[in-house]
Amino acid sequence: LTLVGFAATSFLGLEPFWAAAAGAAVLGAHSLSRGTSTWAGLARSVHLAFLVFVLALGVVVRAVMDNGLADRMGRIVPDGTGLVALLGLAALAAVLANLVNNLPAVLVLLPLAAAGGPAAVLAVLIGVNIGPNLTYVGSLANLLWRRVLGAQGIATDVREFTVLGALTVPVTLVLAVLALWAGIEVFGA
Repeated sequence: LTLVGFAATSFLGLEPFWAAAAGAAVLGAHSLSRGTSTWAGLARSVHLAFLVFVLALGVVVRAVMDNGLADRMGRIVPDGTGLVALLGLAALAAVLANLVNNLPAVLVLLPLAAAGGPAAVLAVLIGVNIGPNLTYVGSLANLLWRRVLGAQGIATDVREFTVLGALTVPVTLVLAVLALWAGIEVFGA
């Protein structure tokens, strides 16, 4: 239902925060009513320090973009909706996500790709969502996943994660971009 809420807020021109907040409230209320959580447990699960980190990341990225990175990145972002351009956008997004994390990568690349239209934006989104599976630091989800497993006493293996990522990410990235390009060819941009 939260995903439906994201779609609805998009069509209504509302910030996605509202759908996320509603989804969190419903899940919290459900766990409280079933007795599987407490108010204190819900408060601890907010992880205020992590939220501050994410906010600071956005502020830093904005400052860096406003002070020259946008111009430099604009020179290397591929133009067009051809297969090579879309592969280039997705690959650039994947590499950047693994260097600086997918959240700052999307904050850097989406404004630059937006001029290329929906296909360019989708190629960037493919890159920042599939690409980060090469490294733990590539995605906030990877970092959260590793933290949750560690808290449960489950060991994670960086080598196994990296090997599996190296085997699956390039193929998946290319196949996803090929599907995007084929959709553009069949249905138009």
